[in-house]
Amino acid sequence: MPRDGEPPVHRLELRLPDQVPFAAGGFDAMGPMSRASYPHRHTFYEIVHVVEGTGTHVIDTERYEVRPPQLGVILPGQVHRWEGVRGLEGSLVLFTPEFLVGGAGDEELLRRLGERPWADLGADAHARTSALMEELAEEYRSGDDGFAGVLRSLLHVLLVRAARVPGTGIRPAVRGVAGEFLRIAGPAAAEGLSVRECAGRLGVSAGHLNEVVRGATGRTPAALLREARVQEAQRLLVATDLSVRQVAARVGFEDPAYFCRFFRREVGRSPGDFRKHHDRPAPSIAPNSRPA
Repeated sequence: MPRDGEPPVHRLELRLPDQVPFAAGGFDAMGPMSRASYPHRHTFYEIVHVVEGTGTHVIDTERYEVRPPQLGVILPGQVHRWEGVRGLEGSLVLFTPEFLVGGAGDEELLRRLGERPWADLGADAHARTSALMEELAEEYRSGDDGFAGVLRSLLHVLLVRAARVPGTGIRPAVRGVAGEFLRIAGPAAAEGLSVRECAGRLGVSAGHLNEVVRGATGRTPAALLREARVQEAQRLLVATDLSVRQVAARVGFEDPAYFCRFFRREVGRSPGDFRKHHDRPAPSIAPNSRPA
């Protein structure tokens, strides 16, 4: 459950009796939550193929014009909403990490896709994506013997092809300890963990972690943790009415004044100024005001 004042968290209902953590279909088939106009998070991945409509899709602090055909990726923990949309049509694929046939490799692919989460599709990519999304939806609806395995395989193909779309600009895969660090960096930053504590979780020394992460990404683990903490703070400042003191506590700062200095150094403005000047047209989120 979300803590008081935070955006609602939507969870994926399991298909019974198969217990399959996956769903696919059009916006209407997925229900009204698929077009939710209020800020919310997911515990699952969402891939959205938009074929009609106008408006804006907001992911964290970035705004993307709906200009079909497009393909979007929303990662677990991100805050997103649809704003001012009209005639929004397309299809969705929802799934949890354990459903991925490629395991950690597919998770890494999704993480990198999430760095460029909204891509315009050319005619060929649109046609291929439409065919795959329809096949996923049909296989999901049929529930025939072995359908979960077919869904996993089709999903893997969708991810690989999504990475080929011009404009996604995803980076090469990061493997090993460095890849594991990138996978846990977001949650670790929100908990306020240090590089040494992250290294302990991964079973390596802080020096080794620094070496492999810098070699793989060109950046230090400390810099990546700072970036992740700033991103989560920005999400909360934009999508909630939590006080700056509360936001500081949620991202691991006991001292609000130190958090403000940290945020200003990283972002170039204070948390209050960032919130004031960021476009926040959505209604405030009150505790338990929306279904999760």
